[in-house]
Amino acid sequence: MGDFFLQLLQFVGNLESWQQIGALLLVSAIPFIESYLGSFMGILVGMESIVAVAVASVGNAISTFLLIAGAGRARSAVVNGRQGAAAPTPSKRRQKVAKYMERFGVPGVSLLGPLALPSQFTGPTMVAIGASTRSVYVWMGISIVAWGVLFGFFSHLVVGWIG
Repeated sequence: MGDFFLQLLQFVGNLESWQQIGALLLVSAIPFIESYLGSFMGILVGMESIVAVAVASVGNAISTFLLIAGAGRARSAVVNGRQGAAAPTPSKRRQKVAKYMERFGVPGVSLLGPLALPSQFTGPTMVAIGASTRSVYVWMGISIVAWGVLFGFFSHLVVGWIG
């Protein structure tokens, strides 16, 4: 992962400043890069903090929200296709995710999920197990921006420390 991040950093850093915005938007849509490492990357290549955080958050949000929309449509198709048939027994993995959903709810899973999995995985998974699509959109949006701001602040400190 480190080499991949460094290659992306070098790619974005070698572009013209106006091209860096588009590249950072695309890079931030990649799982595990997201708004947090995207913000970090943008600031490391010399972007203004507010621009880097905003662009990285938008890139991450677009990819995550498209996947949430797809998961919502897929869930609706499956649920509507059952027509009264008994629901299959959930897998152990799905039961585990459901347990965390019960414990932390959509806000907790959205805000804490990036510690373990990318938002492109957690958002659609929450919708697939039955969480409200609207609340997943809201809380994932809050989470994406919060993590972007946190890492933007962190990267600003790192750049200041490095000199």
